[in-house]
Amino acid sequence: MATTTSRLLHLLSLLQSRRDWPGAVLAERLEVSHRTVRRDVDRLRELGYSIGATMGPDGGYRLDAGSELPPLLFDDEQVVALSVALRSAAVGGGGVGEAALRALAVVRQVMPPRLRHRMDAVEFTAVPRPGDAAATPVGAEVLVALSSAVRAHEVLRFDYAGRTPGGEGTPPRRVEPHHLVASDGRWYLVAWDLDRDDWRIFRADRVSPRTPAGPRFPPRRLPGGDARDFVSARFTGSEPGGTWPCTGTVVLHLPAGEVLPHAGDGTVEPLGADRCRYTAGAWSWVALAASLGRFDTDIEVVGPPELTEAFALLAARNAATAGSRPARNVSIT
Repeated sequence: MATTTSRLLHLLSLLQSRRDWPGAVLAERLEVSHRTVRRDVDRLRELGYSIGATMGPDGGYRLDAGSELPPLLFDDEQVVALSVALRSAAVGGGGVGEAALRALAVVRQVMPPRLRHRMDAVEFTAVPRPGDAAATPVGAEVLVALSSAVRAHEVLRFDYAGRTPGGEGTPPRRVEPHHLVASDGRWYLVAWDLDRDDWRIFRADRVSPRTPAGPRFPPRRLPGGDARDFVSARFTGSEPGGTWPCTGTVVLHLPAGEVLPHAGDGTVEPLGADRCRYTAGAWSWVALAASLGRFDTDIEVVGPPELTEAFALLAARNAATAGSRPARNVSIT
């Protein structure tokens, strides 16, 4: 028969794996009587676990959230995943790096040697985005405040360091917070700005929440429906869902196989041994024309006319730039 300690650990593991456990099923799994299960549940409660009892023919137990964080149990894969996530968070920005390192030290200290070897075998380097080292870190209390406002659907009032200074008494921003997003080592709040009547993305490290919170609000539907796509689209200048405001088609005098590795999110269609049709998008027609120059080949515009006009404008600008300084003998390889 298992010792009391090992049986308690087994019981705790079962309770963490699903919400409700009929008492009869727990007794069968642990190979003990119903009375022993009740005593073990009482012992776990004394250790700080909030375990509720359900009534009825299939009455049993469930593990609830308590007022304090009790000891937790993780399986092998969860431990490795947790350690990898903490190592990533330590260098990934967001202002939680120091806390992540402390948490990682605690996990590693109690980790069995076999799991420590598995964790050490996962070698990787988390690279923060350039410039993140100089960015103002986000305090854990700010992240909690923003996330709580998102979850509770409460209007958030805050001072924003990135706004145009308005002097003493500048009113705070008022928004309906919808999503808290982590991207490339930074945290962003996606919200509906009540004063500007539009969607806005705020850097969390510039937000200073005010209290108390505002009234509750019915959530609006985010354009595109997905916060990750919405933020990515705003960063790249495209529309939610991955569509670009300016999309054009050209014929490149290159084999499709040479274009494909550099096509990005564009599409390539072979037109023969040394030509292909390429369709791509950008946030402006001039930006699209400029990006096509990277293929260093002859280009025929299929459409639309705005792309042809953008090439003409770009050519004029380049000619003016080239004529603004003395000619030099330049060798390009």
